[in-house]
Amino acid sequence: PGNSAEPDTTPLFRSSPVRGRCRVICYSPQHNLRMAQMARAQIRGVIDCWATQVTELRRDHEHVQVFENRGATMGCSNAHPHGQIWAVDCPPSEIALEDRQQRAHRERTGSSLLLDYARRELEAQERVIVRNAHWLAVIPWWASWPFETLLISLAPVAHLPDLGDAQRDALAEALQQLLGAYDRLFDTPFPYSMGWHGRPTSVDGTHWQLHAHFYPPLLRSATVRKHMVGFEMLGEAQRDLTPERAARRLREVMVDEVRTS
Repeated sequence: PGNSAEPDTTPLFRSSPVRGRCRVICYSPQHNLRMAQMARAQIRGVIDCWATQVTELRRDHEHVQVFENRGATMGCSNAHPHGQIWAVDCPPSEIALEDRQQRAHRERTGSSLLLDYARRELEAQERVIVRNAHWLAVIPWWASWPFETLLISLAPVAHLPDLGDAQRDALAEALQQLLGAYDRLFDTPFPYSMGWHGRPTSVDGTHWQLHAHFYPPLLRSATVRKHMVGFEMLGEAQRDLTPERAARRLREVMVDEVRTS
């Protein structure tokens, strides 16, 4: 008889329209630069731009996603240093999940999930890559990608516009160190997708903590990447190396950078 059920007449087929805006931010007029090569003052300018854009777009949108796809491996078709901002009027699935988990932890313990996690990582020191007065970068305990990184504000901050001058300066330093280590790891411009997660506009409460995710695909060299296939697609992601080993390798190239600078 054909498809007699319209999508809006059964719970098996549900959809709703989404309204949004997309913007591109060029980090520098020098098209051969990567953020890792930029001066800290230039990176600070990018951070200020992110915060300004988030402030503006939050007035009319529920979620503002700041992100960057770095390198052709991650689908970037333009080599110049740039990122994107997508603003939408409903929280995406990842944001909704993080909201539930952070809220549940706050209700259960009275504290911030990510700040509690950051404290445990600082105690262990095994997965820490970068740490300064305001930021912590770690290979997270649950990482799926070999050199996946989580960057967390060490002070209670809900989204990018809330960052003060000292926090923004420290963020520029942390980004320069982290991205520089990535590039030195396999002596190649390191591909990645990164993005900031902050509190959705209409969400109340103090459970949200600003953080960024970095998802680089390279595994063993500049040409060997990890692919999610087989059991990983059908069952659960598997680690090719431990987060502790990945963090140690990144720390080693950061030490080399300091010695040779």
